[in-house]
Amino acid sequence: MRCPYCGSLDSQVKDSRPSDDHSAIRRRRVCPDCGGRFTTFERVQLRELTVVKRSGRRIPFDRDKLQRSVEVALRKRPVDMERIDRMVNGIVRQLESMGEGEVASSTVGELVMDGLKSLDDVAYVRFASVYKNFREARDFEDLIGELTGDETETDAVAKPPRS
Repeated sequence: MRCPYCGSLDSQVKDSRPSDDHSAIRRRRVCPDCGGRFTTFERVQLRELTVVKRSGRRIPFDRDKLQRSVEVALRKRPVDMERIDRMVNGIVRQLESMGEGEVASSTVGELVMDGLKSLDDVAYVRFASVYKNFREARDFEDLIGELTGDETETDAVAKPPRS
């Protein structure tokens, strides 16, 4: 493992233990060249995943990018990091267990939306506004109506169509 301080390729593991949720191994390392100490995490990866974007472009799946996007949606919300980690781990497991090497970005987005819906309504609306590319306040109203179950069939019929 490369030392993040001096770039040396030689580091020694001083301590290994499972992470709090047992989904990774936490390793404390020390660099013999500069004496720097750092932590790494080792996770099981069932298969290499490729995300197929809407444009057709293919990129490698990045768990850290998924984690960051969920954390952005949950910024300043009262949700424990442990619950966030469990949600992200669950999404990754679902994607890996689908049996496909390629997964549509829309599938990832829907799984994140489902997870956020059960964690925090505000984070769900934040993520949905970016994911669904909201353009006007009415888009928020519609989503919140779905979320709270306030919209009835008569409300939907009475609203003029969007342009």
